Amino acid sequence: MTQLVLQELPAIEAVPAAAWNALVGDDHPFLRHEFLHALEASGSVSRATGWVPRHLTLWRGEALVGVMPHYHKYHSFGEYVFDWSWADAWERAGGRYYPKGLTAIPYTPAPGPRLALAEGVDPLAARELLATAWEAGELSSWHLLFAPDEEAAAWQAARPGLLARHGVQFQWRDAGYGDFDGFLAAMTAKRRKAIRRERRIVADQGLTLHRLEGAAIDAAALEHFFHCYGITYRERGRHGYLNLDFFRRLHASMPDSLLLVQARLDDTPVAAALCLQGARTLYGRYWGSEVVADCLHFEACYYQGIEHCLARGLTTFDPGTQGEHKLSRGFGPRLLTSLHHIADPRLRDAVARFCAEERAHVRAYCAAAEQALPFRSRR
Repeated sequence: MTQLVLQELPAIEAVPAAAWNALVGDDHPFLRHEFLHALEASGSVSRATGWVPRHLTLWRGEALVGVMPHYHKYHSFGEYVFDWSWADAWERAGGRYYPKGLTAIPYTPAPGPRLALAEGVDPLAARELLATAWEAGELSSWHLLFAPDEEAAAWQAARPGLLARHGVQFQWRDAGYGDFDGFLAAMTAKRRKAIRRERRIVADQGLTLHRLEGAAIDAAALEHFFHCYGITYRERGRHGYLNLDFFRRLHASMPDSLLLVQARLDDTPVAAALCLQGARTLYGRYWGSEVVADCLHFEACYYQGIEHCLARGLTTFDPGTQGEHKLSRGFGPRLLTSLHHIADPRLRDAVARFCAEERAHVRAYCAAAEQALPFRSRR
């Protein structure tokens, strides 16, 4: 059999889209060639933004048999697994933390596969070869973020020295609810009434919600969404990571993956949430509003997404990071694992101690959150 060869590529466009997408499947839009290309072609990911593409690909002769997004990072913005304290401690000690290697989807803390292999490729041999990209040379470290449990376990089997760090996100999963009323029926009476009240509050303010998919998202709707997206960041004194060109490219290249939830007042759009969807999962990503309206965020970013999943047969809704308030709205905790290779043993020992202490707290928090879910019986 032809030997595996590793190629490190400086741009996603160096790989044919069809060959890349044939490996990654249809439930993870962020790993698709179109999404990664839109990031790079729009300039949202570039040396100027501190994300330098170094995508790792595996080949057998002319056949592409493995792909993994990979970047050299010169800061830790846009990652959502924060290692600023590690970088600060190491640089205070005279070390150099950046550049580091990062396998993640830029600005996208959505769990999903990071390595895709063709059938017949030995996973252990593939990982052994891929690891050579960061285990020698200029990189202080390598970080694998938001990979599924089985992928993290496979990496740890290949490289037992990898440090595991845990975090928690909240996701909704269909338990055979049928429709939104069925979902509410599974809840305690108190929470069922509270959610119905929140939805009435939105309607009583004269707001209507509309779900637009694919070609139904026209240029005006997309531009209004981007205006709202910018408001979210400006309220925090920042600029958004993504530009309008990125969203236009995304809409042009993968329209069927987009769901736009639009809130209107007197038939005029005033708020918007843009989601991406795969074959089984809805991913809530970007949100913004021109108006201050009670409960509108819950309606646009949570309840409309649940309704959409139930209507389309999607089994999981990942609404994004943070937010204990998601618990009371039926989003259960999910324990996530990131992996970290630290080259210098002194820094590695310090990070290992930190991760061990943090891990105990995170596991306890996840267990407590599970018990706080508002369902009448555990599903």
